[in-house]
Amino acid sequence: MKDHHITEAEIDDLRRLCASATPAPWRAMVEGRDHSSGDSFIMVGRDDDRDEDMYITRDSGPASPSDLDFIAAARNYLPRLIDEIAELRRECET
Repeated sequence: MKDHHITEAEIDDLRRLCASATPAPWRAMVEGRDHSSGDSFIMVGRDDDRDEDMYITRDSGPASPSDLDFIAAARNYLPRLIDEIAELRRECET
């Protein structure tokens, strides 16, 4: 059976990616769901400290609402998930 555990090197790589990305929070803003006109996009930053909006497209057009939701959630939750994995590993070692 193949080991499916994430390696320390993979965790380090994910930490590096999180640290180098534009800071959270990111929020998917889907036209028709979250606002009434314009394109769907990812809002980057807090309302009082916004960065540029992020527009994500595919060859055929804009990314789906589900993809925008996933990308924003991954940016917001991944650092906490990494920390929780590290904490659980420390607890298992003691």
